[in-house]
Amino acid sequence: MGKRSKRKQRIRPLALCIFRRGELILVARGFDKSSGEMFYRPIGGKIEFGERGEQAVAREVMEELGVEVADITYLGALESIFVYEGKPGHEIALIFDGRFVDRSLNRDDALLIGEDDNEALYEASWRTLDSFRSEDAPPLYPTGLLELIDASPSGRRG
Repeated sequence: MGKRSKRKQRIRPLALCIFRRGELILVARGFDKSSGEMFYRPIGGKIEFGERGEQAVAREVMEELGVEVADITYLGALESIFVYEGKPGHEIALIFDGRFVDRSLNRDDALLIGEDDNEALYEASWRTLDSFRSEDAPPLYPTGLLELIDASPSGRRG
């Protein structure tokens, strides 16, 4: 009998960064073609072996946006088990707070294009936290992120 080739499912470790200005956060818009759902998520990415979460945030933002991040502070961890593009996923996301070294990126009209190998990965823009609070609001992922932001010390500042 031959072996069946099956891709082993793994938990994906992520580091995501909340860039915040009062009641605004920077988020990337996503779309699941399989379900037709539009959603938002902070920017960041996979934690590489031997890399700390805050290092992953700084590296991912530099690789995708070409900008530096400062004052990276750990806020908490969120676990997600989900289906995206019709496939099951499982992520553990370390959530950080940070700021851009280049303050011009904090303008309301800033639209940041995340790229990898000259291919656009996402568009990130500033949105109000309240835009995720209504019943018909697009989801903010990972689940529980809004509550984590609200509970964080800097989330209570106005």
